[in-house]
Amino acid sequence: MGGFAFIFPGQGSQIVGMGRDIYEAFEEARTLYDEAEEILGFPVKQYSFDGPDDILKQTYVTQPALFVHSVAITNLLASRDIMPVIAAGHSLGEYSALAAAGIAYFSDLLRIVKVRGELMQTAGEKSPGTMAALIGCDDKTAEIICMKAQSAGIVQPANYNAPGQIVISGSVEGVNQAMKIAKENGVRKVVELNVGGAFHSPLMADALGGLIEQIRNTSFQKAKIPVVANVTAKPEQEPEEIKQNLEQQLLNPVRWSDSVRYMAHTGIDAFIEVGAGRVLQGLVKRIDKDVFCYNAGTVEDLKTIVQAKKQGKSS
Repeated sequence: MGGFAFIFPGQGSQIVGMGRDIYEAFEEARTLYDEAEEILGFPVKQYSFDGPDDILKQTYVTQPALFVHSVAITNLLASRDIMPVIAAGHSLGEYSALAAAGIAYFSDLLRIVKVRGELMQTAGEKSPGTMAALIGCDDKTAEIICMKAQSAGIVQPANYNAPGQIVISGSVEGVNQAMKIAKENGVRKVVELNVGGAFHSPLMADALGGLIEQIRNTSFQKAKIPVVANVTAKPEQEPEEIKQNLEQQLLNPVRWSDSVRYMAHTGIDAFIEVGAGRVLQGLVKRIDKDVFCYNAGTVEDLKTIVQAKKQGKSS
């Protein structure tokens, strides 16, 4: 296949200051952020650029902020003739991947993301839960641990992030029991995560109806490039299939390891992590040490990628 695979970060990658430099440097970024504020009805520029962190990490803010930042970077790359041949995003990042694939207008996708963030925040407040990372734990072991812990409460794998790195999600009681079992069974490191809810678990069920309504009322067209879905780790371009994948994503695990492996095996030249942070770059290297991954989150990152493209480098 050749070319670049674009990958987009999800909740947890946000950092105060993200997007400020591109907003100040590029008129097209300013236009996008200004349009976003009109749709969102809150100062996404202020929260993204200046914080405070306790506001930026609120789900209803985090998700649109990350999405706008990623789309702004995607547009800047495209204006420099750097575009993906395939894309994927981690959880919320899947919407950024769909924007890169031209599935719908930016404004329409942002409205879905806005509703998604609001509904997930409300669901997290109504049905409190938590998440934890199991480090040094293979997929099957994590699944068995969750099954054993379900006597205490809801718990299931939420993110198959990389070999030996699984995130679990569910009720406080279920996750605590799973953490206890994991430690007793020699899992190398068990870390509870500071999150606003039990994402990718049945505790998000209250958010599903409203999200489905928003997705189904939005016009999608066929994607210009394949987008590898979180729920299946398979490429998709058809609008109805993509809508179904987004609906299923809310309550089901993110199959990130399999998604990255699929993209790597298509013969791409390199990955580009488009947006805030370097979380996905680290996961990519754990999944396939032979592939190269650029970051594209700042003006300096853009300069690096443009220069590398001119020199024909992918590593």
